This record gives sequence, structure tokens and C-alpha cells, in this order.
Amino acid sequence: MAFEFLFRIFIKSITKHMHAGKNFSFKEVIFWTRKDIYTLFFISAVPTCCYVLLDWKWLAVPWLPIALLGTAVAFVVGFKNNASYDRMWEARKAWGAIVNASRGWGIMVRDYVSNKHASTKLNEQELRAEQLKFTYRHFAWLTALRFQLREARTWEAIYKKHNQEYKNRWFKVHEHDHKIEHDLLLYLPEEDVKLIMTKTNKAAQIISMQSAHLKDLLDRGLIEDFRHMELEKILLEFLNQQGACERIKNFPYPRQFATLNLYFIRVFAALVPLGMLQEFNKLGGHLVWLCIPFSVLSTWIFTTLEKIGESTESPFEGSANDVPITAMSRAIEIDLREMFHEENIPAPLKPENNILV
Repeated sequence: MAFEFLFRIFIKSITKHMHAGKNFSFKEVIFWTRKDIYTLFFISAVPTCCYVLLDWKWLAVPWLPIALLGTAVAFVVGFKNNASYDRMWEARKAWGAIVNASRGWGIMVRDYVSNKHASTKLNEQELRAEQLKFTYRHFAWLTALRFQLREARTWEAIYKKHNQEYKNRWFKVHEHDHKIEHDLLLYLPEEDVKLIMTKTNKAAQIISMQSAHLKDLLDRGLIEDFRHMELEKILLEFLNQQGACERIKNFPYPRQFATLNLYFIRVFAALVPLGMLQEFNKLGGHLVWLCIPFSVLSTWIFTTLEKIGESTESPFEGSANDVPITAMSRAIEIDLREMFHEENIPAPLKPENNILV
């Protein structure tokens, strides 16, 4: 029962989100967990060799208490993975809301900003320039938000050695390899970028600039009160979703749960070979040596699930299990540029080794 429960969680966990293929390949999974396999092989081989070659029969432990412990560990691991999945799914919903609100923002800016109530009329080119300021500033907000969400936190798993090795081999994260100033200059004047770079929360500062620009348009009569309020509601929606993302980013899965979960798995991994010794010894002959591969396989499921939960709990760190916020930002940019019939539309981001960032 425990192993079936864990296996279902395992399959559910490794086929989600930034990975755009059908599944992680067997090669990828083994590469990611190979150091755990080496450690588990050593933990299993030592007591087995001592039991058989040195006749240390006292090493054997009854299987029943270990099985009970395994059931408890399975529920603890399942709890962590479910909680991690909830964090990741909340992050995905927040960015889904950003996508939808961004499309609404583009349509409203295009259709609401007009000469209808303006005291001083703008020509078509000037009016389009005002509209595009809002659009390009929105691209800058998406950029700033992405860079903030990709910043390092001490509890994030992507910076562990095995995850760094996997990332360096299979994919790259734009925000880890570039500077925010360079990307902001693609959308904003240099003086605006210099001002934004002096602020702690750069994304919130850009929303503030959007609101100030709306007030200016209201004063000039390019929008009236109703349209001003509707556009401000969209800005508040952006701030709400930014706050949801920041809540996930800045508050980790509780460390007390994560720590005990890790310790329980390590204790269980050390005890499993001791419990299997007698069981395989009952089969007679040299079948006692089967204790090693079966112990490794059994404990590998638990340690790999621990890694999956760990890599899922921070859905913006830039791992292969993240919400693909860079690709989603590009999709928003494409949609809004097409609304304004711009040329040189950027291409959608493609998965790199089946991984979409």
C-alpha cells in the first residue's frame, strides 16, 4: 500500500510543468539521482557483506517494525509532495491570471485611450505612442517581476550541487544569466530604467509609473473617470497577482516539516537493508545478495520523492519543475504586440531538451 501510494505520487510529480515532453527520460532521472544511488548502494552493501562474509547475524532486524516505519514515512513524504504541488499550482494560477489580465490590459489601453474627451486632440501617431508606452511598460513589469522571482533564496533547491549539474546540462534560465537593466532597456527609456534600479521592488515601481501615467491622461482628457477606474482596476489585479507570487517566493515550505521529512527518510534508508537480510536469507543459497538491489530500489523511491518535493516547493527558482514564467511572458508580449499590429513579433520560446523556462 505504501509503495503504491508513493509510486502514484512519483509519476504525478515528474510529468509536470516546465518539462514540455511526455515524461522525463530514464537517463535524466538517473543522472539527477545518481549520487543518491551510489550512497544507497553503499548503505545496502556494507551490512549485507558483513552479514554474509563475517557472519554478523545480529545485524538482521525484523521486517515488521521497518514496514510500519515505511508506512509512516510514506505518509510524511506524500504530505510534503502534496503541499509542494499546491504551492506550485497556486503559482501557476497566479501567472494564468496575469496572462488573462494582460490581454485585457492591451485591449483596454488600445480602445480606451482616445481623443473623445481630450481638450487638446492628438494625431493618430501621437495617440498610438501613448498607448504603446503603457504596453511596453507592461513588458517591463513582466521582466522585473520575472527577475525578482528568479532571485536566489537560501532554502531553494536549484542551488544544490546535483540540481545545478542537471540544470547546466539540460537547460538555461535567462534570468540567471542576464542583468535586469539590459532587459528593461528593451522597453523603457534610460532615465526610467535608472529610476527603477534605485528601488527595492522594481516591479511595484513600474506599476506605480503606470498609474501616474493614467492620472496624466485623465488630466489631459484622453480618458475619462470611468475608463480611468477600469484601467486602475487592472493595475490592482497585477499588484494582487504579484503579491501572490511574492508570498510563495518569500515564504518557504516550513523548515520543521522539511527537516524531519529528510531525517525520517535517512533513518528508513539505513534500516531497510537490515530488515531485508533475514527475508532474503530465508530463500536460501546466494539469494541473500538480492538484499542489495532491492534495498537500493526501495529506498531510492523515497529519496527521489524527497527530491521531487524539494524541487517543487519553490516554483520560481528556475528548476525543471517550475512554472515557465519566461515563456509565459513572451506569449503575453506576442499577444499584445499583435493587438497593435506591430512588425517584428518575437517568436515563442521553444523547449530546450524538452524543458520550457
